[in-house]
Amino acid sequence: MKRFVVIGLGNFGSSAAEALHAQGHEVIAVDPREEAVDRIAPFVTRAAVADGRNLDALERIGVRGADAGIVSTGDDITASILSTMVLRDLGVKDVYVKVISRDHARVMDRIGATETVFPERDTGLALASRLSGSAILNYVRLGTGFSVQEMAVRSDWVGKTLRELELRRNYGITVIALHDILQDKMVATPDPDVVLKGSETLLVAGRDEDLARAAET
Repeated sequence: MKRFVVIGLGNFGSSAAEALHAQGHEVIAVDPREEAVDRIAPFVTRAAVADGRNLDALERIGVRGADAGIVSTGDDITASILSTMVLRDLGVKDVYVKVISRDHARVMDRIGATETVFPERDTGLALASRLSGSAILNYVRLGTGFSVQEMAVRSDWVGKTLRELELRRNYGITVIALHDILQDKMVATPDPDVVLKGSETLLVAGRDEDLARAAET
């Protein structure tokens, strides 16, 4: 089990926090807005009303030495910069930052963010890839001949459930999560009886040859 801190609880931050906690990790969620903290509290290990730019406040709630941090402070670029610096000062090795523009991404790269995430751009690219018929959107190699891939819901799968499709039996692959790319919402271990939509992608794991066969349309 790893320990994560998520600063900023808008749609992106809340979804990331909830998904990480659902996967069995310890998650500390932070936001200066009490209502945002109240909403996420049932779905994380600890939720705190605090300023993500305040080193002492984050120290008190147990952030020091976390395995990774996610910074999602909306349009406040200054807040994302300062929060990233504070997390680094508290010994958080990997910091992932949601950005709102290419210039924002360049700034965060300069100050040492591990990775920047541009949801609006990435969602647009993913949708364009799906509409153009490219099934595989993202790929992470886990070992020889084995990987985790994000793939578009095939047209012949739309309107069916995971239970009906029996992807493990028919293709030898396992669905880890369901991603609604229009709402930017990730659901870990999805309900097998939920009907699949064309605006969704599947995060699946398996052997490369099995994944390739499943992606064929």
